[in-house]
Amino acid sequence: MGWLLILIASVFEVLGAIGLKLYAEEKNPSRLVLYWGGFFVSFVFFYFSLHYIELSIVYPVWVGLGTSGAVLANMLLFNEPRNFPRLFGLTIIIIGVVGLHTTL
Repeated sequence: MGWLLILIASVFEVLGAIGLKLYAEEKNPSRLVLYWGGFFVSFVFFYFSLHYIELSIVYPVWVGLGTSGAVLANMLLFNEPRNFPRLFGLTIIIIGVVGLHTTL
């Protein structure tokens, strides 16, 4: 259950990051709701995941998945570069998250 909560928290963190990017480009209420709402819901699920898994695991997995998701979303939605160093760094982050998952 804890891993599902972290995954959901990470998805909402990515939505918050997308909302932040959109809101920075054009300030309107729907983008603000996506920005604030995404991060708020992310923190709620992060909090509840702590009932199942230790903070030393939850936090880096949440940050790693959120960062990876934000990078992928920016590549797909905002045409950020898809070069080898960026993809290699993303791969390293994902390997680290999987490594932490295997410690339980």
